[in-house]
Amino acid sequence: MQDQSVLSLIGNTPLVKVAHLDTGLCELYLKLESHNPGGSIKDRVALSMIAAAEREGKLKPGGTIVEATAGNTGLGLALVASQKGYRLVLVVPDKMSREKILHLQALGAEVVLTRSDVGKGHPEYYQDLAARIAKETPDAYYIDQFNNPANPLAHEIGTGPEIWEQMRHELDAVVVGVGSSGTLTGLTRFFSREAPQVEIVLADPVGSVLADHVETGRHGEAGSWLIEGIGEDFIPPQTDFSLVKRAYRISDQESFDSARLLLSREGILAGSSSGALLAAALRYCRAQTEPKRVVTLVCDSGNKYLSKMYNDDWLVDNGLVELPRLGDLTDLIVRRHADGSTVSCHPDEPLNVVYQRMRLHDVSQLPVLADDKVAGILDEWDLLLSVHGEPENFRQNVRSAMTSEVRTLSPRASLQDLLHIFNDGHVALMVDGERYLGLITQADLLAFWRRQPRSRSV
Repeated sequence: MQDQSVLSLIGNTPLVKVAHLDTGLCELYLKLESHNPGGSIKDRVALSMIAAAEREGKLKPGGTIVEATAGNTGLGLALVASQKGYRLVLVVPDKMSREKILHLQALGAEVVLTRSDVGKGHPEYYQDLAARIAKETPDAYYIDQFNNPANPLAHEIGTGPEIWEQMRHELDAVVVGVGSSGTLTGLTRFFSREAPQVEIVLADPVGSVLADHVETGRHGEAGSWLIEGIGEDFIPPQTDFSLVKRAYRISDQESFDSARLLLSREGILAGSSSGALLAAALRYCRAQTEPKRVVTLVCDSGNKYLSKMYNDDWLVDNGLVELPRLGDLTDLIVRRHADGSTVSCHPDEPLNVVYQRMRLHDVSQLPVLADDKVAGILDEWDLLLSVHGEPENFRQNVRSAMTSEVRTLSPRASLQDLLHIFNDGHVALMVDGERYLGLITQADLLAFWRRQPRSRSV
């Protein structure tokens, strides 16, 4: 029988057993919510909330949906809204991955970026801003996943029963995370009724307040974290912690490492929240003294994070990969030539090829290297001067356009020397003798300073 709509493919996702990771005495199963058509578990929630709004008369044909989302709820809403013909306005914190934003826009959603460093009550806090936009927009419905009962309902009548049947009613624990709390609360309601012996285990990013609340009933101020989709600086109104028996605090590093391990060992490309859930599940499994059957979720696909947690340069920029430290200016080079991570060009390459390389790597200049020695530098201004409105000039080689008089620095130069080069409008090409080491941009220096726990010199 053929499915009538892409929306009919939401739910009934597969369950696979972990085969190549150390799960102690336990069997660990992964429910692949990444197989939903929108790529995440939030497809379930989006369809449930929009269908409920239609039934209740809150959303009429041609209406506008407004929502605040820091993760995949926006993508689920964009998928459903595009199929049902609704306008969608999403208020998104600026830490959301570029792939997600591009995906939202490709589905026709209107994206309003706002600050991710402000809390409730601030006019630019994403939830407060979304509520204000909905109030000021005619025929708009603020879907408000944090307070919408159709959110946990999607998991109470969908995800929970699916897990229970797929595990043939033999299940000891489920590991979940909390964003809006729909997954936790929906599963808690289902298992409280059908199998109250099932433990719920919370995976919470370091910096979030939820683990503190589970353990002590209290919490202080939230910190910050890079994991997307789970963790909160407040207790979501619909949260039901009644079946949560323990909580694990998962760092960004452990989350990303676990997700990358899942890909290399099990062949499953998962996002950062899935990495956190897997890390907590593995900790739980390895701590058990008797065999248990445990389920956790692959909440979304890692293809939305290729420019972030699967990008080694991004990990370095965010202090999650520590390059060897030499105590000189080499420490500021993120893309080191000796590691093969330099993006460069050769004097004899055509400008068209090099221009495409610059676009691919999102850089505005490239060192020109011949036999690992600096022959010059090529930037966007050099290209503009060379092409000058004549497309056939892209066939010229780099040598004809590059700047051969370049400023180089030794690793043993001072920070003041580096700042002088920046002040003159240049990037710093680092060389040891004649051997090229890498380049340092102003952004590299800023990122280096941001990673330092306190002021230090190089």
